[in-house]
Amino acid sequence: MGVEELGELLAERRVTSVQLVRAYLDRIEAYEEAYADQPGVNAVIAVNRRAVAQARLLDAERRAGEVRGPLHGIPILVKDNYDTGDMPTTNASEALEGTRPPDDATQVALLRAAGAIVVAKTNLHEYAAGITTISSLGGQTRNPYDQTRNPGGSSGGTGAGVAASFAAIGMGSDTCGSIRIPAAQNSLVGLRPTLGLSSRDGIMPMSATQDVGGPIGRSVTDVALVMDATAGYDPKDPVTAASVGLVPETYTASLDEDALEGKRIGLVTDLLGSSAAERPTTRLVQRAAQDMRELGARVVRLPAQPEVVASLGASGVIAEEMERDLDRYLAQPGIRFPKGLAALEAPRDAVTVADIAASGEVAPSVLPFITSLVGTKAPDDAYTQKLLTRAELQHQVRELMDAHDLDALVYPTIKQPAVPVGESQPGSNCAMSAQTGFPSLSVPAGYTAEGLPVGVELLGLPFSEPQLLAMGYAYEQATQHRVPPTSVPPLG
Repeated sequence: MGVEELGELLAERRVTSVQLVRAYLDRIEAYEEAYADQPGVNAVIAVNRRAVAQARLLDAERRAGEVRGPLHGIPILVKDNYDTGDMPTTNASEALEGTRPPDDATQVALLRAAGAIVVAKTNLHEYAAGITTISSLGGQTRNPYDQTRNPGGSSGGTGAGVAASFAAIGMGSDTCGSIRIPAAQNSLVGLRPTLGLSSRDGIMPMSATQDVGGPIGRSVTDVALVMDATAGYDPKDPVTAASVGLVPETYTASLDEDALEGKRIGLVTDLLGSSAAERPTTRLVQRAAQDMRELGARVVRLPAQPEVVASLGASGVIAEEMERDLDRYLAQPGIRFPKGLAALEAPRDAVTVADIAASGEVAPSVLPFITSLVGTKAPDDAYTQKLLTRAELQHQVRELMDAHDLDALVYPTIKQPAVPVGESQPGSNCAMSAQTGFPSLSVPAGYTAEGLPVGVELLGLPFSEPQLLAMGYAYEQATQHRVPPTSVPPLG
């Protein structure tokens, strides 16, 4: 069950939050590690030992008639690059094992204020530096739909955990696909919000230009409910000033089964795959486009856009920004790091990316990338050109949508289903949203013949989340693609 259904059960006093937390903890215990003929989902970095006590307090509030809202008493998962003042935040790295931030990330604080209970912190592709979710601290997370395969990433622990019913919903971060890819590969809904809609305060960064945080859930409604709690201005993240006056009273009010009627949607043919491994996804996304037509939308098959494709390939700035931005995060006052980490490299009194690289306590597949970042802080002409190309990409996408009078673009979230563990995952279409800052929503589009989930992505103009959520909701309600994974059945 998701947030909406559990909220109804709680309101009707048919279940308590304590019972929910215990039920999710039981599922984590049952399916996290190897069981029967399965290797285990391995989605969790750390369980919140205070979750039952926190649930007990929220149950008492409910009995007293003090209900904070639809998230009151709802258990959630949080990716382990979000600060939690009562639990370590490690970026899934042995180098940062035990690191304690001074307080919660803004979005975590907002969710807790709304009554949500963090039941566990989830694994991620270490330092968010990949899309298959392997880390030195958490190991390899596996896809509940086929545990021989990866769950996407970098928020794969959240995606796999929500799919396996380790909590009602979860939080991820997205620098280039890290919310949307796990959503697609675990038959979930994932929203990458407009850059500036939700605070990044307290989320370990990769790129200030591209980072956002957002929800991964079972339904569009659940995602909208989380956005109601987390969207808006935060002085700790000045980019959110852009959201002032643009956040609706509630995102759920926009949800409408007829929302696709009369909409114009552009199918981005440049992002459709054509290889043998990609064709199953392409067929399902083309079927999704046809479903949208049948629901009243005009779907325009866009011709090739070579200028847009060129800009997509020349506007990513993760490698240029990550050392600068992660060092800035690590320098915040009040963070408690593992003893001796700061002394590995100069300066000897501060933890830096150079210290992390020198420690060697990083997954072998990630360590070369972290090492390559050292010494990249200084802006150069190539970095400046990438930022200029990013601005040009924003202009190109706006022009494309204006020229065809489009409400949204549509394309596969990722062109190839989840590959077996240990293989490189190709096919990401992350850049259109990540390198413009425009919002995008991944919704389940069905399954391949092998039973692997596929996602379809809708992209809109900045702060068009109400419209994207409405269109995604209409498609979701008409198709009802999501079915639970059979490898993690109900207990007892």
